[in-house]
Amino acid sequence: MREAMDPWTFIWAAYAIGVGGTVAMIAWSLISMRAAERRRERSRER
Repeated sequence: MREAMDPWTFIWAAYAIGVGGTVAMIAWSLISMRAAERRRERSRER
C-alpha cells in the first residue's frame, strides 16, 4: 500500500481541463464569428 498520493494524476487532469477549455473557447468564438459575419452579410443585402 502506498502512503503518498501520486501528483501526476492531478497534473494530467489539470492539463486536460485547460486544453479542453481552450479548445471549447476557440470553437465557441469561431461559431460566433461566423454567425456575426452571416448577419452582417444579410444586413448589407437589404
